[in-house]
Amino acid sequence: MGRFEPIVLSTTVEELKKLATTKSEKTRRQTSSALRLTEKCTLVTAEKNPEDTSDDVILRKAKEWACPVATNDRNLRKRLRKEAIPTIYLRQRKRLELEGYI
Repeated sequence: MGRFEPIVLSTTVEELKKLATTKSEKTRRQTSSALRLTEKCTLVTAEKNPEDTSDDVILRKAKEWACPVATNDRNLRKRLRKEAIPTIYLRQRKRLELEGYI
């Protein structure tokens, strides 16, 4: 596998910032960790239609760019699987797993 550049969509960062202030302590800790990871990624501005969710934007961009998506969100992974988009997710809190073909 060649070089890659991790990116994060602006809509994803916005959603994480909202979650960091409105949910339970556990969610705030997890969200803070995710926001720290986004600092190591290239921020890409993404347009979000009023009726779109953040997951819709991720799915649309992954199809458009034909790229894998890193997520632990179970529902998003199911949607990506239906579209044959490879996913990378954290397994057992210490290993990255790839589902699909790159």
